[in-house]
Amino acid sequence: MRDKSMSILLVEDDEVDIMNVMRAFKRINLTNPLYIARDGVEALAMLRGQSGPSGMLKPGIILLDINMPRMNGIEFLREIRQDPEHKILTVIVLTTSNEECDVVAAYQLNVAGYIIKPVSFDQFVETMAALDHYWTLSEMP
Repeated sequence: MRDKSMSILLVEDDEVDIMNVMRAFKRINLTNPLYIARDGVEALAMLRGQSGPSGMLKPGIILLDINMPRMNGIEFLREIRQDPEHKILTVIVLTTSNEECDVVAAYQLNVAGYIIKPVSFDQFVETMAALDHYWTLSEMP
């Protein structure tokens, strides 16, 4: 994620988790543009240019929660995987759900990873650093 032009879309409804992601990014010096959608409906509108900041770039990575109001993460994945413009977006599920049905559904919808949110902030920072390291080494389309 060290390509500073690559933006990240965080789809998360929990304010504490949003703050944890922001604090973890700051701790590991990750300065990519970060956009926040509070559910799948808002995220779709942002991807389609119907809301969000003007000039928002298509995200290189989407960090997606599963349990959200209006449109949950699995419903969001189904929508973007049917959209020719967004079906190849890289999505990493970052959630508290360890339900097998959620894990299976997410991987069937071609997520790049499924990560259970760590309990402690230090573990969360380590998780974000590992993600950063992985995507720094990976070739992105």
